Parts: sequence; C-alpha cells; structure tokens
Amino acid sequence: MPNLVDVTYAQTGQSSKTNEYGMREMQAKAFQARNDQYLLLKAPPASGKSRALMFIALDKLINQGVRKAIVSVPERSIGGSFEKTELSKYGFYADWVPNDLYNLCTPGMDGSSSKVEAFKKFMGNEEKILICTHATLRFAFEQLPTESFNNVLLAIDEFHHVSADGENRLGELLRLIMSKSTAHIVAMTGSYFRGDSVPVLMPDDEAKFAKVTYNYYEQLNGYTHLKSLGIGYHFYQGRYTSAINEVLDTDKKTILHIPNVNSGESTKDKHKEVDIILDSIGDVIKVDDVTGVITVKRHADGKILKVADLVNDNSKDRDKIQNYLRNMESVDDMDLIIALGMAKEGFDWPYCEHALTVGYRGSLTEVIQIIGRCTRDSDNKTHAQFTNLIAQPDAADDEVRLSVNNMLKAITASLLMEQVLAPNFTFKTKINDEDKSTPGVIKIRGLKEPSSNRVRQIVEDDLNDLKATILQDPQMLKAMPGNIDAEVINKVLIPKIIRVKYPELTENEVEEVRQFVVVDSVIKNGEIKEDGDKRFIRMAGKFVNIDDIHIDLIDTVNPFQKAFEILSKSVTTNVLRIIQETIEATRIQMDFEEAKILWPKVLEFVKSNNRQPSLTALDPIEKRMAECVIYLKEEKRKQEQNG
Repeated sequence: MPNLVDVTYAQTGQSSKTNEYGMREMQAKAFQARNDQYLLLKAPPASGKSRALMFIALDKLINQGVRKAIVSVPERSIGGSFEKTELSKYGFYADWVPNDLYNLCTPGMDGSSSKVEAFKKFMGNEEKILICTHATLRFAFEQLPTESFNNVLLAIDEFHHVSADGENRLGELLRLIMSKSTAHIVAMTGSYFRGDSVPVLMPDDEAKFAKVTYNYYEQLNGYTHLKSLGIGYHFYQGRYTSAINEVLDTDKKTILHIPNVNSGESTKDKHKEVDIILDSIGDVIKVDDVTGVITVKRHADGKILKVADLVNDNSKDRDKIQNYLRNMESVDDMDLIIALGMAKEGFDWPYCEHALTVGYRGSLTEVIQIIGRCTRDSDNKTHAQFTNLIAQPDAADDEVRLSVNNMLKAITASLLMEQVLAPNFTFKTKINDEDKSTPGVIKIRGLKEPSSNRVRQIVEDDLNDLKATILQDPQMLKAMPGNIDAEVINKVLIPKIIRVKYPELTENEVEEVRQFVVVDSVIKNGEIKEDGDKRFIRMAGKFVNIDDIHIDLIDTVNPFQKAFEILSKSVTTNVLRIIQETIEATRIQMDFEEAKILWPKVLEFVKSNNRQPSLTALDPIEKRMAECVIYLKEEKRKQEQNG
C-alpha cells in the first residue's frame, strides 16, 4: 500500500544550528520565556527539550533567586537525558552539574522509602538539582507540606502524562502546587495532544502558562540529513507473524513494536511472537552474556544482524540490553529492536530509519511518540518511515466492527500527523481584489477572524488538540470515508464537537473556531503549486488560485477525503464493501441541520438527473440525499398530524 502521508523537507540545517550560547533554534526560543513563572514547552522529539530545560533552570537558579530545581520524568530510563552536561564550553555561563546522590532515577521501587527520604532530605539542604520519576515525586509530595515547594522550580517532562481528571494524582499535585505555593513550573511535551478526551489542564490553569511551541515542520525542515518522511499502512490476514516479513526490511535500522497482549492482533504469547520473528529473519547464533545482544545470521545472505529483545520480562536480562542500548555510539551497534511497551517516549536511537508498529495504537500521543523514534537527524539516512501493520477486516469475523473501527482510527491518526507535519499558515480575511496572499499568509474571502482572546488562543495554540478531538469522534469516523456530504461535516458535525470541547464559547465564537479548523485542515491537506507569480491549491480534485479562495468554497471540501481515496485503491473491493457495510450498520441519524444543507443539493440532483436520488445507489452521497427526502417527508407528516 502506498504511503498515506509523504512529506519532503528542505534540509536547511536551521534547527540544529547553535547561537553564541550553544542553543539550538528551539532552545533559544524557549530561553526567551525564561522569566515566566509557568512555562509550557511543546516541541517534537529530538528538538532538544532536555537541554532547553537546563538553560532555563540554571538561569532561574543563578539570576532569578529560585532555590532549587526538580526535574520529574515518567520513567527511570529518561532520567539519563538530564545527566551532567557541559554547557559553558559552547558559550553558556554555567554547567548543568547534578549531584549523583540526588539522581533518583536509579534501580529500585520509585516509591521506596530510601528515594522518598532522599527527596525530603534534598528539600531541606543546600543542594540545587534533583532528578526523579513522576511516581517518586508523587510519593514524596504526600509527605511534604505544599509550602515547601515555595520558590522551587518543578520541571515536568512528558507533560501529557498529567491530566485534569480528578483521578490523576500528578494532575492533582500540580493544581495544589500552583494554588498553594510560589513554585515555578516548566512543563515539556513532545506530543501535541493527549490520546484521550481529558484535557491536560483546565482552561483557567492553562491560561496561566506562557506557551512556547516549536512545530514538527520547523524541526524537520531544519535538519541537515533527513530529507523525507513517509507514513503508511499494510494490511494482513491471519496472524501478523506470517506477514511481518512483507514489511520488515532488515537492511534498515528498525524498531518493531509488537501488539499489546490484550489486542486482537496479539497471539497472547508475546515471547513466542519474538521467537517466530527471529526465526523468520534467520538463525540465532548466540546471545551475549554481558550485553544481552542477540546475534542472528540472516537467511537470505548470511549477513550478521544485532537484535535487542525488550519484550523479555526478566529484569536482569532487560537491564543488560537497556544499558547496552544507552551506551551505543556507532551505527553498527544495533540493527533491530523488538519492543512492546518500551522504546517509545524519551528513547534515543538516532540511527533508526523505520518505526514498524503492529496493531492500532489507542492513543494518538503514543503514535506520535513512536514516529518520533525514527525522525532523528542522522548521517546514515535521508528518509524516515513509519509503517502500521493492521489486521484486514473479514466479514466472517465476529470482531469485524472492531477491526473496521481500528482501521479507520489508524488512518485518522495519519491524517492528524499530516496536519502536524505540514508547514503552518496564517489566515486572514481578504478585503478586496488588491489584498493578495503572501508567503506564509493566505487571505480568504468571508473568513471570520477571532473576535476574542479565547478564540485567538484556541486558534494559535490548540488547533492540533481540537483536530485530535474531531478525528477521534465516533460520528466523524463514520462520516469521513465520504458517505456524508462535506458541508454537513464542516457545518454540522464539527461545530457540535467544538461546542462540547469549549462549552464557554458563544455561537459566534464557535463559528470563528469552526472556520479556522476547517480552513487549516483543508489547506494543509491540499497540494500547493506555483505557476509564475501565481499560486494554486488543489482542493476537491481541482486547482484553485489561492487569491480566489472563499470560505464557502472551502466548506464544500471534505478535508479528510484524500486518505480514504488512497485506501479505496489499496484494498480489495470485498474489503471496501465490508468497511462500507459496517459503517452503514451504525450510520449517523439524519437531523434537521443536515437536511437543511442537503435539500438544495437534492433539488439540484433532480434537475440534473431528471429523477429522485435512490436509496439503493452505490454513491453514498446519493443514498444520503434519498434519506434526506424520506426524513423531510416524515417530518412534514408529523407536523400535519400535530397541526
């Protein structure tokens, strides 16, 4: 199957250049906000968030009178990103020198009494820097008065682990620290959205944070070596272990994530799955006693491959291979890493070319973290690839609805990634014919610009979060494959989702946000071409002069259609029929808002075809028009009965 997303970058080298302080572009951008008490830093994997935090923390400790800096990470392995770092030799005025006694990301239980006591001791002595896991922070917080965090910097890495949910203890801890202490907070995340519907922060708390966003396009376009990124899907029947060699290229440095044992793709024996994968590649020659590296002689040509098994539950064996992976220095040190829950966020293997994932991942955050494993810039690669191996729906399968749903969700995840990976535009209202679009700015007739600070904040900071919510909505999943009219998607379904996500917005503000999310989605999904001094964008199968775009035209475009067109060409007619039938069985109920949009189109259809739209038509839009006629007749009958 061809890639659903193909992005090519300019290799400007900009994102890896450093200034006089040794800061890369993103780090310098974050450092400009160093004086804010609360700072939220959103930046992709490999952009240098760990070092950005070091610069900010040291400035707060040295120049802002902050007493201490606590760095909290989700798991122990990520603590290594905050080890001793010489910053002064690159131009900064201090070095990051944590005391090993207060690096609590060491073997042992995160809630052990020794780690909690070390944390408490740190809070009462003269030491400046402590590194711990989120869990250790939570356990220690329970034994300390909130006021002890006064004038302390709390840096939370992988901030998407925090939630406004009352059951989320890290979220509750953060709210208490913000309300009952004078602590400074730096929150960092490589994800642009949570994988569920619960916000990271409540709107009132989030409004207190200064935000620094460095987007994926800025990061990848500024690389030196990486030129392109592909996101694709491969469908299989039967067991995934028999299809794995169709997509696993052992000439490419690969991280292979096998499915969760609770998923439909799993055989329920993860260790046997690893053995089958190894046997399909070649013959296991040995397992190194010291490093845990598995040596495999490839069937095809006898080439020797180095493999890491992170599925192994034996803690002694896992510690050996993890230690080896942490200290790799050469492209030849590893060829394939097989993992299940590991090697995702915070895992650094710059040489990785291919992230191959089996089964649908329920969290968009998890997908973006996995893709981030292969998007490091490294001189051994010009292309990075993410492939999702997914079970193909089968009509004879009792779980057909689940497999269709998983397929649709996986494809919408790639649609969201396409939006995240595309360059950002600024959209403004086109006033007259002389008001032309300029590079980076697109002028659109009839566009409503933000009328309030809240709308402006959503448009500037939350569009990806909002798109994630839209793309995960069950009604949208049924509508996106093209069986619902584009205007109904844009003018009925999307506003409904916005109203639920932002209940505080007025109807006018909902419309402003709606227009921006639709415009941004359609433009990023479109293909822009230049012809002389004119620019054209491909929308709904035709090229339109950018200077002629009107909001009414954009509202006629399904921003998510392209992926499903590729899908329809890549699966068999039978599979496509199963998908359509499954959607049809749970189709969206007609309502007056949709009928109001469809009725003029019904009249146009009758005029053009000299017949009524048919319920048995193969075209799903014609079927929907026929349903609209029936719905309106029924509504009229009810009115006459009640009248």
